[in-house]
Amino acid sequence: MFDRRALDDVTASVYRSKLAYPQDGVLEMAQRLGLTPDDVRHSLTLLSEMALLRGGGADGQGRAIDPQLALQLLQARQQAELAAQQERMEATRAAVVGLMAEIADSSSQESSKAGVRYLDGIDAIRDQIELLSAETRSEVLSFAPDSQMSQASIEAARPLNLRNIEQGIVMRTIYLDSIRHDSNAREYATWLESAGAHIRTRPVLPNRLTIVDRRSALVAVDATNTAAAAALVTSPGLVSVLVTLFDHMWETATPLGPTAAPCEPDFLTRQQAAVLQLMAEGRTDESIANSLGVSTRTVGRVITGLLTHLGARSRFQAGMRAVQNGYLSHSPH
Repeated sequence: MFDRRALDDVTASVYRSKLAYPQDGVLEMAQRLGLTPDDVRHSLTLLSEMALLRGGGADGQGRAIDPQLALQLLQARQQAELAAQQERMEATRAAVVGLMAEIADSSSQESSKAGVRYLDGIDAIRDQIELLSAETRSEVLSFAPDSQMSQASIEAARPLNLRNIEQGIVMRTIYLDSIRHDSNAREYATWLESAGAHIRTRPVLPNRLTIVDRRSALVAVDATNTAAAAALVTSPGLVSVLVTLFDHMWETATPLGPTAAPCEPDFLTRQQAAVLQLMAEGRTDESIANSLGVSTRTVGRVITGLLTHLGARSRFQAGMRAVQNGYLSHSPH
């Protein structure tokens, strides 16, 4: 698949050199640019594969296409890459929607047989968490979409997590980036990590989720009110979907540290990139704020900054320029 990052500084300099000095061969370009012949050949091969070089390849005999045509070609491929990524996201979303449909139907006997059991209310959820904790043997994976944590909830979770860690159970938890600004949540996450857990954060999390030993999972039924109800999922196929979702989120999350790392492309923070992606999905400011664990006022400030950064007068124009610049295709969402 075409990768926008493939046109790096070296490849771009070779392209410009071929435009300015079309008769140069590999050795002449290497000398002119201060590169090794192998570097030049590698860049020429990339340019040929990207159709920016016609009639040749690593031998240096090709012709660089017109810059305006090259820009159009890069933008077209970039849009194709974005479309492919959105298709993959839709496939994941469809799988999760299918799971939620199973959960919504979980009060029936057939659904129970299918490996989904409905739990109504916080007391039933807490009882199930204790049972799962007692039965855990090797691993706990979880999404914790809390932007803030009360001292009471921390004290309730601390002994269960400490017991798991002391028993050698691997714990991997993803929190929202916004916990870095909440003293209770940040202190607790830091304590967990010092005790032996693995902690990362992301700008957005889809729902509250706990997966135990890759054989059972507890999923909140309502992402906006996670204490109202949950579903215990034991179907191997459904649990596998949730594990895949967790692994993808983990790979794109940032290890707990003093600050959230910036994301690609340059000059966009993780929060800006997340807001941009959610805007592209047609989400309202309130929905974006709920997903990020911040206020709608904060979302408004971020959007204003994005419009200024992109030189756009409207959200629609900002979306178009974000696609052209490749920002959406490198969002962490």
